Amino acid sequence: MSRLRAVVAALTLGVPFVATAADVTRVATSFEDDDPFGMFIDVGLQHSQRRAKILREVLPESTGGTRGYVPELFYRGYDTRLNMDVAFGISPDVELSFGLPIVLMQDESWRSVAGRESSSSILNNRVGNNCAGTGQPCTLPTATPLFAVPFDTYRGGLGNMRFGFTWGIFNQRKDETKPNWVVGLDYEAPTAKQLDPSLLTAPDNRTPVGDRVHKYMLHTALSRQIGLAEPYFRMHYTIPVRGPGAYTNCDNRNVEPQNLGRPQNCGLEGWDRKTTGIQAPHTAGVMFGSEFLVLDRPTRQFTLDLRAIGNYVSEGRYYNELSGALRKLLYTSDYMQIGGQFAVKLKLSDILSVRGSGMMLYNTDHTLTDEKIGKDLDGNGSVDITNNPAELNPNFDFRTDFVSRRFYAADSRDFRLDVSATLAF
Repeated sequence: MSRLRAVVAALTLGVPFVATAADVTRVATSFEDDDPFGMFIDVGLQHSQRRAKILREVLPESTGGTRGYVPELFYRGYDTRLNMDVAFGISPDVELSFGLPIVLMQDESWRSVAGRESSSSILNNRVGNNCAGTGQPCTLPTATPLFAVPFDTYRGGLGNMRFGFTWGIFNQRKDETKPNWVVGLDYEAPTAKQLDPSLLTAPDNRTPVGDRVHKYMLHTALSRQIGLAEPYFRMHYTIPVRGPGAYTNCDNRNVEPQNLGRPQNCGLEGWDRKTTGIQAPHTAGVMFGSEFLVLDRPTRQFTLDLRAIGNYVSEGRYYNELSGALRKLLYTSDYMQIGGQFAVKLKLSDILSVRGSGMMLYNTDHTLTDEKIGKDLDGNGSVDITNNPAELNPNFDFRTDFVSRRFYAADSRDFRLDVSATLAF
């Protein structure tokens, strides 16, 4: 126990220090007495994966039973990108930044769960949409797969540009009685070309990745250096706003096999582009952890960074783990992400530092196909798709959104590796 107290004291109180700032409270500053101009240039390679098991809902086998969930697919999503960011001070403790990702690879794969290859409800589907152009479902005479299995998609290209404003309200380097405290607004502009999920792709024919959504992220972070440790806390909230050219499934209403319940309703009263198009999720999150200065030399510093992460992703209609296979945006339920990150940072000189990190997040189970069947347009208090077919949501797919046919993501995890270099001026 005495050894543990000694280590804690050394990390927190036992070493004189000059206050800096953790990465989460870093701000480029200019027009200081000792620093007339401040700027950071970050270049990094990021590789992300999402792995999930896709289940399908089934009706109970007996009266009074509960619905079951049958494993159908293994999903793998891969994203490799080059991130380039520049931040520069426009006044003391005030920073502007901008960045651009180049998505080198955004690939997905769907594979059958072992033992389900021949009995898969995906391959043995007999439900059809908009049969004979009536807008009604029907039982097909022969099996018509929802999509082929195995199935793969390939995308890439320039991502959305990022712009940011950050203000350092408190700076521990200037006033040791206060922590580092920053607030900011980041804006992601819909500059990438539109992602069209209905298009078939190939390794030599990659399609764009843009969602055509404005994203405004409000964030704030606090940190305070105490000896060799610098604990921190950060929180953020992202507000999405549909941008110009945002995708709607009604843009490609003749996909085969038909994936819209009643495409004739597209554009009619109550079913305009805003209603049937992308509805990106709101996201909120908190993060807390600490940096630890392990090695401090005049020309070298080695820092460890440990953090815990929690995020909330709201419901919405967007590109999810099954969109590429079903070739449409899908209404997805909300879910939580819980995990952590470990990072190391090596400062090689006053100008150059390198950083590497690994992150893992667990995603709670969530519904992947959850469109509402319609809405009451004539004001009679109910949705009647038989006598008033105009009330049927054109996005609704009788094959996948109907209760007992819906799909779910389970055992879902995100993994991410980052390697970056920073030039500080």
